[in-house]
Amino acid sequence: MKKFIVTFLKRGALFAALGPVILAIVYFFLNINGVVESVPVSKMITEILTATLMAFIAAGISAIYKVEKIQIGIASLIQGSVLFLDYIIIYLINGWLRFEWYAIVIFTVIFIAGFALIWLIIYLSIRNNIKKMNEKLN
Repeated sequence: MKKFIVTFLKRGALFAALGPVILAIVYFFLNINGVVESVPVSKMITEILTATLMAFIAAGISAIYKVEKIQIGIASLIQGSVLFLDYIIIYLINGWLRFEWYAIVIFTVIFIAGFALIWLIIYLSIRNNIKKMNEKLN
């Protein structure tokens, strides 16, 4: 467990700088859609810090695959759950997502579809690489 925590902290710290980048992307899209033109300083500070925390947690949880010796399905479930909670809590705190049941359901469906799609791509890529290695061995 100690190794997981250390790896989590290292990975999180490495990618925490992406928090402000994520925030800039969110505000870029809000701005081009006419939702936000200016942001109060106190709101911007909160959002920079929470987006940094979001990136820290998202990067840190990937340590589950490197450190823990658990099945990939369980590790994926843990990672997906942590990412979902990380994202939805930060989005709700920052007001990026309305605290309404239909908004949360739409977010959840999109998150699950995106997470599954990413894992499908990874699975197919690994399967293809294994197939190529087996062909070289034969």
